Amino acid sequence: MKVLVAVKRVVDYNVKVRVKADGSDVDIANVKMSMNPFDEIAVEEAVRLKEAGKVSEIIAVSMGVKQCEETLRTALAMGADRAILVETDVELQPLAVAKLLKAVADKEQPQLVILGKQAIDDDANQTGQMTSALLGWSQGTFASKVDLAAETVDVIREIDGGLETVKLRLPAVVTADLRLNEPRFIKLPNIMAAKKKPLDKTTPADLGVDAAPRLKTLKVAEPAKRSAGIKVANAAELVAKLKNEAKVL
Repeated sequence: MKVLVAVKRVVDYNVKVRVKADGSDVDIANVKMSMNPFDEIAVEEAVRLKEAGKVSEIIAVSMGVKQCEETLRTALAMGADRAILVETDVELQPLAVAKLLKAVADKEQPQLVILGKQAIDDDANQTGQMTSALLGWSQGTFASKVDLAAETVDVIREIDGGLETVKLRLPAVVTADLRLNEPRFIKLPNIMAAKKKPLDKTTPADLGVDAAPRLKTLKVAEPAKRSAGIKVANAAELVAKLKNEAKVL
């Protein structure tokens, strides 16, 4: 069974994000970049499925600038067999990524697509669902456990009321939640071995996909700083402040 795993290059989660002086975008100049944490969980799950003998090949795919090669090499070091980079300088939005994933899936014919439930830069939580719709495949989102069989996959997913178990007929799209697993520490020999694994490159034009953005960012601003809390003498004063100052009553 072949598995396709999508990974995204984002600002490292330990880095404090800063906005450009002109408010046009987030400043990523000289900022540490890494694999989106939810995508890292997706790669780990694919590797575990392969180690369990349920998967024969893992293909990592990323879309974006040339530097995304580093992210793909990380996926290869974790255990992916080969990688595909859809190289473009265009700002990729969820719909464009979903279309590109569909094009890659049509070419590679995987039985399962795994990706993170969302990216920590835009928090869109849309790509997995859009990919499923475009492919016409079953989908299991927010997966906290995945049990893969020959023709089906059972996904335990987190919902507001607790946990829900769904059985999906393959092929399917699964998005990984935080509790699905804990990604492994990558050892140096695996990093060195990853440099020799195949990494193919293509472009949206080669895949026949129009990746032009549909949305335009007008302004980016940091959230307003929270003011210090105060103590009130009694409930009446609290109600008065909520009504007259906070305007929430």
